[in-house]
Amino acid sequence: MSMQKQIIKHPYVTIDPNISRGSPIIAGTRVRVLDIIIEYEYLGYGPDAIVDAHPHLILPQVHDALSFYYEHREEMDKEIRLRKDNIEKLRKKISS
Repeated sequence: MSMQKQIIKHPYVTIDPNISRGSPIIAGTRVRVLDIIIEYEYLGYGPDAIVDAHPHLILPQVHDALSFYYEHREEMDKEIRLRKDNIEKLRKKISS
């Protein structure tokens, strides 16, 4: 039995090349999915805490962003690593 990759629609996530350089965002905002993921995965915030930190968001938007991330995890983790590397390079440049 072959498993087909199911295409899931994300009503709260959009990609606009004119906003955040085309990084996926929560529709109608400038909040990047990456920002939600960093708060969730790296800072340990739960979805409710993320909504508390961004009062203009609602829980379904945060859950949709998390779902989008898990479907595109490899490419998004790559972008997070790249950003971390760039920050580290800047830090070294500034401190030297």
